[in-house]
Amino acid sequence: MNSREDETLAQAAVAALTRQLELTPKPGLPDPRDLRARITRQDHRALRWSAKALLPGLAAMAACARRNGAPTPELRAELGAIGRSTEHSLTLAGGGHRGATWVLGLLVAAAALEPGARGRELVATAKEIAAHPDRGAPRRPSRGSSVSAEYGAAGARGEARAGFPHVRRALDVLAAARTAGTPEEDARLDALLTVMSTLQDTELLYTAGPYGLRHVQTAARGVLDEGGTATTAGRRALAAFDAELRLRGWSPRGSGSLLAGALFADAVRVGVGRGAQ
Repeated sequence: MNSREDETLAQAAVAALTRQLELTPKPGLPDPRDLRARITRQDHRALRWSAKALLPGLAAMAACARRNGAPTPELRAELGAIGRSTEHSLTLAGGGHRGATWVLGLLVAAAALEPGARGRELVATAKEIAAHPDRGAPRRPSRGSSVSAEYGAAGARGEARAGFPHVRRALDVLAAARTAGTPEEDARLDALLTVMSTLQDTELLYTAGPYGLRHVQTAARGVLDEGGTATTAGRRALAAFDAELRLRGWSPRGSGSLLAGALFADAVRVGVGRGAQ
């Protein structure tokens, strides 16, 4: 049976994912603006609905970590089994969030293992968990692992084993923006663009190839070079970037999942109770 603490961590993680989904405008990613395009609206609504299907799985991951008490191979194997079951539930609930299941699952488990961990400490514990192989993983390679092997990209597993460097960068951007008095939505958008500017997003590599990935990275840096989304020039650059990605059908979903991870780690930093509101 899950404890109240496990349920609270799971709720905070789903709240972080929901905040990422509600953020707008996100270049190439589903968000609430697109009421004109029926298929996009349905996609966004399905993603919001299916995010709730993560709750039981994330709470089970927290309980599993708390029961194991250490980032052992046994914990990694159990988390993998829970994650695969959770992804099946997500498929029944409308799909999406595969990357977020991995990112948030590891971070929730880390938070349950180390209740006092904050920010970088949290991702360091997640790194220890991810260092172990998933002994129960299917032998058939996934699309992400196949793309990672073809292009030499780190992929989701490599990101976790490196201690989520893009989650750490997003946390740094959030902290610096708040210190500077930047509005919260702009701080989160700038954090997302920071992730996009360097992440080797396997979803983008699959749909757009190396050229598309480099183009997205360069365009994201271009918005930041204009002063970020809090400036008029930055907003113009962001609008052009978003319009181009939607026209091309390129979606940097890996960046969205990592931003959700950063928002969860940030909620843990300021207090899960507050973050889950």
